[in-house]
Amino acid sequence: MQGIAKRAYDAVVVGAGPNGLAAAVTMAEAGRSVLVLEQASVIGGGARSAELTLPDFIHDICSTVHPLGITSPAFRRMPLEAHGLEWIQSPAAVAHPLDGGRAAIMERSVRATAALLGRDGPAYRALFEDLVARWDQLAPEILKPLLHLPRHPLLLARFGLPALLPASWL
Repeated sequence: MQGIAKRAYDAVVVGAGPNGLAAAVTMAEAGRSVLVLEQASVIGGGARSAELTLPDFIHDICSTVHPLGITSPAFRRMPLEAHGLEWIQSPAAVAHPLDGGRAAIMERSVRATAALLGRDGPAYRALFEDLVARWDQLAPEILKPLLHLPRHPLLLARFGLPALLPASWL
């Protein structure tokens, strides 16, 4: 901890990725003194990006996707854009390799994704269409940090119960 003044902090956050920074900001807003430690030379953790190859070609350094980041209640209440954050959303959010050199692509719409899934398209639409349409009600339920009495218990069950089933059944 060379270069850090020796003093007592209410909290020490190890890692300046999205979760660590959100925790540090929340504690600081509550009036706590916080020290954030980061091993890398830049902050951002798994959400870092940089121009690595060609000009204006931005790479996701940690090869990850943060689909809930843009809807996070914590991030939405912070003026992150004023500090340079730009949420970049790919037209194809996720690709998953399949046997035989094929891949399943998740587009930004349920209908477009379902159209790419052949005979599995109708099952995909049945599973996700209502959840996506009601995302503004569902997101607060699944992103709350503590156990709580759900405001939309049936919607929450519709989201969670399928996760208990094997993917081959779905």
